Amino acid sequence: MGEVLSQSEIDNLLAALTTGELDVDQMQDINEKQVKDYDFKRPAKFSKEHLRTLEIIYEHYGRLISTNLPLYLRKTVQTTVASSETVTFSEFSNALSNPVILGIIDFKPLNGNVIIELSPNLGFAMIDRMLGGPGLPLEKNRDFSEIEMTIIEKLMIICMQLMKEPWKNVLEINPIMERIETNAQFAQVIAPTDMIAIVTMNIRIGETEGFMNICLPYFTLEEVMDKLNTKYWFSTMQKDDSMNYQDHIESLIKRVDVPVRAVLGQSSISVNEFLGLQVGDVVRLNSSVDSEMDIYVGNIRKFTALPGSSKDKYAVRVTSVRREGE
Repeated sequence: MGEVLSQSEIDNLLAALTTGELDVDQMQDINEKQVKDYDFKRPAKFSKEHLRTLEIIYEHYGRLISTNLPLYLRKTVQTTVASSETVTFSEFSNALSNPVILGIIDFKPLNGNVIIELSPNLGFAMIDRMLGGPGLPLEKNRDFSEIEMTIIEKLMIICMQLMKEPWKNVLEINPIMERIETNAQFAQVIAPTDMIAIVTMNIRIGETEGFMNICLPYFTLEEVMDKLNTKYWFSTMQKDDSMNYQDHIESLIKRVDVPVRAVLGQSSISVNEFLGLQVGDVVRLNSSVDSEMDIYVGNIRKFTALPGSSKDKYAVRVTSVRREGE
């Protein structure tokens, strides 16, 4: 309900209109609400909060690429998130070059697909590096051969599998690479008018630089849109960070195989004597029978022990532990 004016306020207002101190058109301009145009062909389904959360996810993804791809390419890889935006799928597909590298991913358990676009110059640089070259792109792009596509598919699957960890705070995903396309016309897996979020990543392999675009349709992410906000993201991160990993780390360490050897003593003999050794021969060592022997863990002298036997097997009894630096 609007504000009710008193009689004196009404009289003052009429007097101001009569004398010209107040303009009726000016009052209408002040009270008129500003209307913003809305394009129904491009509905704003992704908010700035959604895009910011996607950037956080793929910043983590970029760090994983930078640490994992060098294992295969044997060259430094630098990855940064360049931008994020929302467009229709037709705008995305019309901007693709030919040839292009498109990985069509079934983003299970979510419905629909996600597309990874890799620029051709990065693709040729990766192929050149995998085949023993310096990792340089071609001067002029051409179609990929079957052997080159096999190499690209292997690398794209590696990149796809790295998405599992960054998405863990939102959803446990199990992506599956359906196929690799080099022609944008055969990658029409989304309706042209559907809205998509594109996260653009800048990748530098040695001296070669290019882009990787992650195409995320609204239809695919619709079920988890409520979780794509920074408040939910950081709350789940804090919950994960508060976990105690001591038992988990101990269980991993216990499964590590470490060589342990006991050194009875040392002796020097000639090669001729070594070749003439027979069963029952005696070799004099530089240690006595009742002296302690050194126990090595790996190449580090860790314990001292006395030799003996246990259940008809040779054994040692640890007498002391050597600390670091002793």
